[in-house]
Amino acid sequence: MQTEALTLIALGLLFLAGLAADQIGKRTRLPRVTLLLGCGVLAGRSGFDLIPAELTAFYPTFSVIALTAVAFLLGSSLSWDTLRRHGSAILIISIAVVLLTLLTVSAGLWAVGVPLAAALALGALSTATDPAATFDVIAQSGQDNGFTRTLKGIVAIDDAWGLVVFSLVLVAAQSLAGSGTEGALVWHALREVFGSILLGLVIGVPSAYLTGRICDGEPLRAEALGLIFLTAGLAIWLELSFLIAGMTVGAVIVNLARHHRNAFHEIENFQWPFLIIFFILAGASLDLAELWALGLVGLAYAAFRVLGRVLGGWLGGRMIRAPKREGLWYGPALLPQAGVAIGMALVAADTLPAHGDLIMAITIGTTVGFELIGPLVTAVALKRLAG
Repeated sequence: MQTEALTLIALGLLFLAGLAADQIGKRTRLPRVTLLLGCGVLAGRSGFDLIPAELTAFYPTFSVIALTAVAFLLGSSLSWDTLRRHGSAILIISIAVVLLTLLTVSAGLWAVGVPLAAALALGALSTATDPAATFDVIAQSGQDNGFTRTLKGIVAIDDAWGLVVFSLVLVAAQSLAGSGTEGALVWHALREVFGSILLGLVIGVPSAYLTGRICDGEPLRAEALGLIFLTAGLAIWLELSFLIAGMTVGAVIVNLARHHRNAFHEIENFQWPFLIIFFILAGASLDLAELWALGLVGLAYAAFRVLGRVLGGWLGGRMIRAPKREGLWYGPALLPQAGVAIGMALVAADTLPAHGDLIMAITIGTTVGFELIGPLVTAVALKRLAG
């Protein structure tokens, strides 16, 4: 009973901390994501170590639920109306940001002495972003304009681009390192991307016609929760991406459901408690010692990733003839980086064991920095382009 009591007390305090972060964010304009992550750092292993181990064990589950809910909402931003107005911008800018980040980080690290295979792997995983942090900063800002709609669209498809690029680049890195499972990597990437989209279609198409027909309120909330849990569970069971699957379900429902849009309002209503736990536990899992131990190579990686993001956003903006001010801020607004990058790093370290320690150290260390500072930069970008 003592364990259960401590877990419930900790959960209660975390929810109250989330409420405080929300209110402080409204009064100071600081991203509540950064405030929650900072709270987690203080309460976690890098701080006072106050969070019970029984609660941190739930972090993977909370992470999946929160990220799948965010994926649904990001998918709902890809309506036909948005795609007609901003579809080319979303496509061109997202590809430009991914490719320029890959090229800048890989070439830069190779130039400072990192082996080419490791430089390519690090360049590929640097393309990953944190959709939850970026989406929440946009939601907190209350802005709904061409820049925010395009930014949400970019974040929605960025995970798919990053996964494909990472797998293809890792094939090249394996060849340089003399390994021989290149075909398996490519097949795994294609299976994960297209399989996730197919799963999203299988769930999304009937859901578009069946949901929202009972009444508003609790039944609709149960439908939304049921879809999130079902999508996430099936994606994990089938070894697919719950982010891509959830995004696909959201996009299908928003485009095919003509009788309601309330499901997404229900998700917005209940997602915040899950995000509170997710961000605080994510902060608790961060190890600041990794940040201090980066060294010059880690700092170079961070600098080249920022440069690649900025150049990619600027080039994409020029290609679609976006207003000059917008083009300068797309890249900085996409700086947050989190769990997807860690997952990629684990794969890269296993694939390239000779460079595994270097890849993991740099990824974990820089993720701490980008996760804490990235949302602040996103908030600055939105403030500069307000209206």
